[in-house]
Amino acid sequence: MEQEEKSYVIGLDMGGTNSVFGIVDQRGTIKAQTAIKTTGYPDFADYVKASVEALQPIIEAVGGIANIKGMGIGAPNGNFYTGNIEHAANLIWKGIVPIGKMFEDALGIPVRVTNDANAAALGEMTYGVARGMKNFIMITLGTGVGSGIVVDGNVVYGSDGFAGELGHATVDRSPEARHCGCERHGCLETYCSATGVARTARELLVKYADEPSLLRNTNPDEITSYDVFLAAEKGDKIALEIFEFTGRMLGEACANFALFSSPEAFVFFGGLTKAGEYIMKPIRETYDKNILNIYKGKAKLLCSSLNGSEAAVLGASALGWS
Repeated sequence: MEQEEKSYVIGLDMGGTNSVFGIVDQRGTIKAQTAIKTTGYPDFADYVKASVEALQPIIEAVGGIANIKGMGIGAPNGNFYTGNIEHAANLIWKGIVPIGKMFEDALGIPVRVTNDANAAALGEMTYGVARGMKNFIMITLGTGVGSGIVVDGNVVYGSDGFAGELGHATVDRSPEARHCGCERHGCLETYCSATGVARTARELLVKYADEPSLLRNTNPDEITSYDVFLAAEKGDKIALEIFEFTGRMLGEACANFALFSSPEAFVFFGGLTKAGEYIMKPIRETYDKNILNIYKGKAKLLCSSLNGSEAAVLGASALGWS
């Protein structure tokens, strides 16, 4: 039977910095992976060409394109309904990008598209800590802050495919609120993404000019969230304060997000979760302090159990079977 012959799907997790491709079998095992830089191709047609070239060896490794049933893509502002990337703040391509059609034409297989955070939520629900949950909110902490909202076992897409842009909830309305790539000010992702953490580091190093810090050994413009983590591990006061500040922001935001879907859990995914208790402790404490009484003690605050970009790759690949 044809369906039996087509044993694999391709999953693409497109991040603001890197694009990770995986070939996935029917059991949800990633058989092979490859990656390219998302940022290296100002012309989107060149990005598709480079992607197809990178995919060729791993497609051949599973017996060729005849064995691939379809492709699922998780991308910033990926629209499930249209197959387009639409006005993504954290990508170099602006406006409407017909990613689904361009990959269909290039590979000759059906392609489905969704938001990168929705893909991560699908992966976590199928293979991770949210397995068996029907109501949870996935928060992705990467170049930006994304979210995938699952209600009664279904990802929420809304009327136009764009429900759940929680990274753009306004958390700061002061005149000093940070400018966001979406052209607004004070969005959650300007504070709680990996880039937001680096921004906080630069601000606090100026604010506490007399406080010694390991972070002063790095050019301020080159500080990363990982540098902050390494400094925190050594007890650096400014680094610890950066995670406290970030965790408080996230905890308050999640206490508000709980109001509209009463989730069983919040699942945090992405590089920042490697900071562990440095960030999770202030998230939990602030969430508990701010949550409405009827929701107290109900939602778990969890870190993804899937490694690296597996959640998003697996989640995106799930679309490839449909």
